[in-house]
Amino acid sequence: MNLARIAYGLVAVIGSVVVLRTAKDILIPFFLAIMLWFILKEVTNFVGRLRIKNRALPSWFNRLVSMLLIFAVLGFVIQLLSSNMQGMAANLPKYSRNVKSITSKITKDVQRRFPSFDMKILKKKVSGFDFSSLVKSILNSISGLLSNGFLVILYVLFLILEEKFFSKKILALYPKAEDHKKAELILKKINDSLGQYITLKTAVSLITGVLSYIALKMIGVDFPVFWAVLIFLLNYIPTIGSMIATLFPAVFALLQFATYGPALTVLVFVGSIQVLVGNILEPKWMGNSLNVSSLVVLLALAFWGWLWGVTGMILCVPITVMAVIVCAQFPQSRSIAVLLSEQGNVDASQSA
Repeated sequence: MNLARIAYGLVAVIGSVVVLRTAKDILIPFFLAIMLWFILKEVTNFVGRLRIKNRALPSWFNRLVSMLLIFAVLGFVIQLLSSNMQGMAANLPKYSRNVKSITSKITKDVQRRFPSFDMKILKKKVSGFDFSSLVKSILNSISGLLSNGFLVILYVLFLILEEKFFSKKILALYPKAEDHKKAELILKKINDSLGQYITLKTAVSLITGVLSYIALKMIGVDFPVFWAVLIFLLNYIPTIGSMIATLFPAVFALLQFATYGPALTVLVFVGSIQVLVGNILEPKWMGNSLNVSSLVVLLALAFWGWLWGVTGMILCVPITVMAVIVCAQFPQSRSIAVLLSEQGNVDASQSA
């Protein structure tokens, strides 16, 4: 009997992975829409606290103002990104020449310090490096992400329209009072945990992006808006996101100026911002409310990165938090929740 359950479980897992991999073009925009929907709900709650002559504004007006505000910001950012990407593509020949200059300096330094080193190997590696193709592939990846923007917005609009029927559907699915209460508790816990995580992570990433923009602008790095938005997005990726977000603009500064000074300055300033915000501000705001093991986050990062690329890395924490909360509600899957949790305590996940 146990062997049969294990076999069924393996088949279910493999089937789920195949479906997630195959349907990623549909699922990725949907999960991004869910994140945006949570942000919209938090903004709506904030707008709802505003009072005019001690009177609350209508809920539909709060929702409308929140939607217009978020979509206006998204449209503005997409427009800025598009213009920055076009400028970067136009400057590719200049950066390619700087790459050749830098690699020439490196080969000369290596030859001077290590005369016995076989320079043919190094020159072959360097000559095979195509910087233009690398940058174009990065820009194409970002363009592909932006092209899903319309589909994400469409999903958000339908989520908003369906939201008022959620309670009725839950009642229809679970007519018994006990089952209905349990389902409501699960949804409330998911809503509270994910809403808090996404809101606070967005605020922390926004602060990091703005401070990084100021630093890059002062240093004179080209296209600081592009790098600030990229840093903002990469900060959603746990652990390695901040390192990549620091390394990318530093390498670009090296290619832009063809000297080490500005690159080291970017590394110090942007790295300091990441350390201060990531190690002081973020833990103070978020605490350990997620109740997810750090090792599990790393494994989830690798799995969802393999499955859905960079977008999967951004979504790995919300998906893992949801899995812990849901698994903690049922005796059959409670052991999974214990393994995924931070300290093995899932009691907090069981009660909203």
